[in-house]
Amino acid sequence: MAAFAAEVGVDHVMIREPQIPDVVHFGLEPSVEGYGLAGLFPPDLTGFHDGAAVSIAVCLELVRAMLRDNGAWCRLEVEDVFAVHVGWDQYVYVGTDKVCDNASARTHSLGLFAEPLVASPYDAAFDDQCGERRPADDSFWMRLRRHVTEHRAVLLEERYIQGASRWHRLTDDTVEATRARLTPRSRLILWPDLSSDVETVLADLPDDGFVEMVWEDELGRIISATVDDTSFADLTTHVARARAASIVGTGDAGPRPLLTGVLPDSDGVLRARWGIDSAADGND
Repeated sequence: MAAFAAEVGVDHVMIREPQIPDVVHFGLEPSVEGYGLAGLFPPDLTGFHDGAAVSIAVCLELVRAMLRDNGAWCRLEVEDVFAVHVGWDQYVYVGTDKVCDNASARTHSLGLFAEPLVASPYDAAFDDQCGERRPADDSFWMRLRRHVTEHRAVLLEERYIQGASRWHRLTDDTVEATRARLTPRSRLILWPDLSSDVETVLADLPDDGFVEMVWEDELGRIISATVDDTSFADLTTHVARARAASIVGTGDAGPRPLLTGVLPDSDGVLRARWGIDSAADGND
C-alpha cells in the first residue's frame, strides 16, 4: 500500500465513513480495547471522523487494525487518485488513478498475488445511502433555535462516527458554543429533552430487540448506549440512578427526532455521505 501511494505521489489520505461497534454488552470488555485505534487517536476518538487527513503511516496502522478485526472500520481515500478499502472478507482493495507497475512488482515480490479489478466492491455508492442528504446550514440552525425557544431545552446528538455519539443539552445560552465545537461532517439529530421520570422510562423498555437509551448520570454527564434484550437488566441497573433518561432509536416507540441534518464543510459544500431520513423529523 505504501508503494502504491508513493508511486501516485500521495502522502496523506482521508478517513471516510468511520465505524465502530455500536451495541454495548454491560460487564464485558470489548474484544480489543480502543477498537484497534489506541495510540493513533485519543480515547474519545477525536480526529477519527469523516474527512480527517492522516499520514500513510497511520493509514497502514488503520488497515492492520481492520485486518485484525479489532472493531474500527473506514474507507481511506484521496478523491479520484487513491483508495484503500478493507473488505469484510479480509481482502484489501487498493485503487489508483494510473497503472503502478513498480508497486505491483513490489507486491508480488512480497508473495501477495494482486489481481487487477475495474473497481473496488467497497466503493461508496450514493444510491445505497438511505434518506436525504440535508445540510445543517443556517436554515437548519434557525429551525433548531425555534425548537430550543419552544421547549426551553433540547438534546443534540452529534454522530461523529457510525456507532458513536456525543450528546449536548441545548438552551438559548449554549447553542452557538456547541455549534462551534462540533466534529466536521457529523450527523446532527435534535431530540426532545430527557424525562426526569426515570422509573416510567425504564418501564417502557420493550420485551426484546434493540434499544438506544440516553441518560444523565449523577455527575451531569449525558451518556447513551445501544443494547439488546440480553442486557436490559444491566441497563436498568445503570439507569435507575440517573437524573433523567429517554429511549430513542427504537423505530415507532419513543420520541421522534425534531430535526436532522449533516454538517457541511467550511466552504458550505456537503461532502459527507451520511444519509438522513427526512421522514424522521417531527413537525415544526
